[in-house]
Amino acid sequence: MSATREASSLASAALAMTGTSPGAAPLLSIRDLTKRFGGLTALDGVDLEIRPGQVHALLGENGSGKSTLIKILSGTYAPEPGATIQVRGRSVPVPVPPGYFRRLGISFVHQDLALVPELSVTENLRLATVVAGRGPFIRWGRERRAAASVFEEYGIAIDPAATVDSLTDAQKALVAILRAVAELGESRALLVLDEPTVFLSKEDADLLFRVVKDLVRDGGMSALLVSHDMSEVLEHADRVTVLRAGRVQAHLDTEGTTADELVSLIVGRSLSADAPRDTRARLGDPVVSVRDLCARAVDGLSFDVADGEIVGVTGLAGSGVEDVLPGLYGAVAARGTLTVHGDVTALATASPRSSIAGRIVYVPADRKVSGGVATLSVEQNVTLPVLQALRGMLGISPARERERATRLAADYDVRPADPAALFGTLSGGNQQKAVLAKWMQDSPRLVLLQEPTQGIDVGARAGIFAMLRRTAAQGVSIVCASTDYDQLASVCDRVIVLAHGRVHDVLEGDRIDRDVIASTVVSSLVAPAPGSPTHRPSATAEEID
Repeated sequence: MSATREASSLASAALAMTGTSPGAAPLLSIRDLTKRFGGLTALDGVDLEIRPGQVHALLGENGSGKSTLIKILSGTYAPEPGATIQVRGRSVPVPVPPGYFRRLGISFVHQDLALVPELSVTENLRLATVVAGRGPFIRWGRERRAAASVFEEYGIAIDPAATVDSLTDAQKALVAILRAVAELGESRALLVLDEPTVFLSKEDADLLFRVVKDLVRDGGMSALLVSHDMSEVLEHADRVTVLRAGRVQAHLDTEGTTADELVSLIVGRSLSADAPRDTRARLGDPVVSVRDLCARAVDGLSFDVADGEIVGVTGLAGSGVEDVLPGLYGAVAARGTLTVHGDVTALATASPRSSIAGRIVYVPADRKVSGGVATLSVEQNVTLPVLQALRGMLGISPARERERATRLAADYDVRPADPAALFGTLSGGNQQKAVLAKWMQDSPRLVLLQEPTQGIDVGARAGIFAMLRRTAAQGVSIVCASTDYDQLASVCDRVIVLAHGRVHDVLEGDRIDRDVIASTVVSSLVAPAPGSPTHRPSATAEEID
């Protein structure tokens, strides 16, 4: 270890942590935690125990109490009298004083990451100490070298001098995590991760969890993971606590626990009885044709979509899965042609405006930024594409706008059922249902969905899956680009796996299975790159069909 690193406040995040014996007290113990908001009980006698050196997951639908529990730990909310909280066997004052969590060795990484895009990586890592005014001078050269040393130890390729806005989503999340640990120094106990992987690919999420497991490995600290992704929890967490309606349903070791068991605990019923996906007999003739699509990483992709078919597109980061739909929609520069019900579009001239005019709709992955306007109401968001149809002699009719929004909110089960509610105050699942309502209302001919259930709880996912099946059954063609293999297996009639921007494999029939999709995507890692002697050209339209 270099002298530079030993001297650095940042590098203390990577020093060896005090080991913990197997029989040691729980790192965090919560007993009888209750929180009421007026007549609503958000948490009802919750007990939670997190063991040293473990990743402990917290699962539950939106409104189950997960966020309330996290806010009590951070000192944002005060619980009802009678609750007890202990960290490493020592009692914590309840309610937790604001900011006291740092003295307890607890740090939080939220979904928005709280990074400053215009500042460098090193400046973001040191932001908390700068704000706290610890010392009048900072030796930035030494800090950059220390940051580089930490990144090197964890196998992370990040330039400490780069600005945060130049990083990938995965790199930003890793910077936020290492900053949270660094802020605690050697007193660290618990890292709280509040849905940090919502906008990450499977590949990037795996990298993030590799770093988290390195941090907790020797028992000096633990991690509390708040997530909606059951596959992620079962793969990366050691234990899981399930909340429903503010009450603990179970504390389980993830080893030996199945996704079906978690679903039943989360929603209070089994979803396996939902209508099976058996739509091949109902599919019509091909009505959408993509030919020779080139857009960013996509390299000459061709495929067809039948009337009423849901086609999935997946692959590793960089395979082109992120670029197919923006290219077809005209949101990024592209070449090739798109034919929809006989109307041919040269993609070099396509634009979002022309796509909307052709009844082609695109639902982006980032619903908060690209899919909706947080500061506008649900009513204003869902009626944006149809304002012209709501005009009267004196302009837009408020009554017609409210009637349309109310009906759409009811049809798509947007909660709360209040069109005047701000879009930004809705849960992730309800935001996505509002976005889908906005674009599905005007009889689209082609629907392009990018990660449509990203960061959405299991109950809302089931509702969206059912809505997609109903939409396809009405003869609408759907293309769904996703790295969520469970989602693809649940709703798709075919799944196209990409590698190097071209077709690696096409899965149909019995091969549309979560494990088969996952193994096929992994096998694309060894697919030869275009131009190599062993490269096989992209599949033709006939092969895909």
